[in-house]
Amino acid sequence: MPPGGSRHTLLLYTYILNRLWRGLLATGIVLIALAVGLDLLPGWLPQDAFLQVESLRLWVTGAVGALVIFVAIFLVAFRKSAYVQPYRDHLRLVTPFLRLNISYRRIRQASCTEMARLFPNVKGWQRTFLRPLAGKMAIVLDLDGYPISRGALRLFLSPFFFPDRTTRLALLVPDWMEFSTELESMRGSWREALRRSAAAPR
Repeated sequence: MPPGGSRHTLLLYTYILNRLWRGLLATGIVLIALAVGLDLLPGWLPQDAFLQVESLRLWVTGAVGALVIFVAIFLVAFRKSAYVQPYRDHLRLVTPFLRLNISYRRIRQASCTEMARLFPNVKGWQRTFLRPLAGKMAIVLDLDGYPISRGALRLFLSPFFFPDRTTRLALLVPDWMEFSTELESMRGSWREALRRSAAAPR
């Protein structure tokens, strides 16, 4: 068996970054257009002195706009870089700022559930945010414990990775059946290797 399986993109991470980069790009363009417009307007409308703005403020506004656009481009480049990948003895979860190995010893059970069933009581902006993903199936890992603290994980992962206050982790991938099959195959081979190791004569 190969040491590692396929990489399965984390759809939730991609979905969040897609929403962010579009908003940031629009904000950056507006800021730059505002700075350029206020710089040119006094020449076009010299009688309207109230439109004149200090050059330093215009430069700062334009620089902030350029920075925001750069961040949007960064998000576009990394929006599909978050993934999960089964290995022989662990599941690897990777984002641009987090690389986490979850040992199969920690995984009690892996099940599949619709996102809407995992988060039935969300309201307001969270309900609106979740609506396009509500009908998709997620793989839910019941863990004995997180490899790092829940608080540390929340710094890098959306609240929609955590169905409740227990040690469960919801993974939304493009093909949940393929991911589930591959994960169970790797876990089965790992358990079999443990059994053989325990039964081997010493």
